[in-house]
Amino acid sequence: MQGVVYIFIALACLGIAAAAYFGLTFSPIEAFVTAVAFGAVAVMLLERSLRRRAEARLERAIEDLSRLLSTDAQAGAVLSQRINALADANAGSRLDAIEADISVLGTVIRQVAEAVADIEEAGRADGSLPAAPPAAPAPEAVDEDSFPDPVIPIEMLKEALADNRLVCHIEPVVALPQRRPYGYDLVPRLALEDGELAEPPDFLPRRGHAEVMRRLEALMLEEAIVIARRSRTNGMPIRLFVPLTRASVGDPEAVAPVLATLEANRAVADALIFVVAFADWRAMTPPEKAALAGIGHLGAAFSLAGAATLRLDFGELEGIGFTSVRFDATRFLRDPNEFTDFHTADIAAYGRRFHLDLIVTGVIDEQQLLSFLEDGIVLVSGPHVGSAGPVRPDLMVERTTITPSPRRAEAR
Repeated sequence: MQGVVYIFIALACLGIAAAAYFGLTFSPIEAFVTAVAFGAVAVMLLERSLRRRAEARLERAIEDLSRLLSTDAQAGAVLSQRINALADANAGSRLDAIEADISVLGTVIRQVAEAVADIEEAGRADGSLPAAPPAAPAPEAVDEDSFPDPVIPIEMLKEALADNRLVCHIEPVVALPQRRPYGYDLVPRLALEDGELAEPPDFLPRRGHAEVMRRLEALMLEEAIVIARRSRTNGMPIRLFVPLTRASVGDPEAVAPVLATLEANRAVADALIFVVAFADWRAMTPPEKAALAGIGHLGAAFSLAGAATLRLDFGELEGIGFTSVRFDATRFLRDPNEFTDFHTADIAAYGRRFHLDLIVTGVIDEQQLLSFLEDGIVLVSGPHVGSAGPVRPDLMVERTTITPSPRRAEAR
């Protein structure tokens, strides 16, 4: 806009020069001088106007900045007053008083409960009160003692482990609805002398033989680390679920090798999720749970398998490092009230509040998949999803003494 004004001033100067030359009979020099004088006066007036406008704008900006600084100063003063008030407040004594009140309240509640219990017992003794109803049985996990003993004797299992005839297959855990692989369960199988592969129920000891279980879990952990490391090197990182029992976490001397292995392989520790059976979890002592937490501090996570109920302390599970809870599909659909008091459509969202995913195992048909998908439970595994199969040869641990099975083929 300022350039347009200068153009108009120049045109006005030309007009003044033409009028002075033709109308007032000025000489060309006099007409030129008149035009230059007019142009100088016009430019001076324009610059003066622009400077006054700029000074006024600058004054308004300074006034706005002063108001903002004044507001900030007031806010700072208020904040200082609040900080001084908090500093002057004796929070320690107040907390001590609250703690003492809570302690007294807890003592009173306990005394009231004991008095009520005594009154009820006295009433039942003299017949004035009916007998107490039988307590509802606690949810039971799958009792491994109810299974038949393994068909492979423990001596044959020890001999097979000594000959490095343990084979680790993987079973997919997929995410609905696309059925993309979420992770893989590491499934141990035993290569027999005739080339067949024995399933876990055929050789895993039901009870006792902790040293054998520790040996099995150490071999599977070694296999899982090799698979995780090689898959990550190939640009295809995967998540592996590795079995872990009380045999490995119940003894400090037994858990030390697990911690040492994870410490040496921290780069892939986040790809490992240790699967803890529900029965083992319920039987664990505080030191054993502390050992689990120590494993979790090295980057690994945990999955609670075979849950007979979802009425669990999810906060405790999250604090130790659990990221998922597994339960059987058929049992859950047959009687959801056996597992939870929540509506089936809400239990998955409740678990996610504690960063816990629900994994459904043993899915046998498409209808079960649709039912769980409608309830927001999207992680599934089972025969209908995919069976266990061998790992790709380039990802496996090389065990030269394993008897190869004619059934083994490359992983899909």
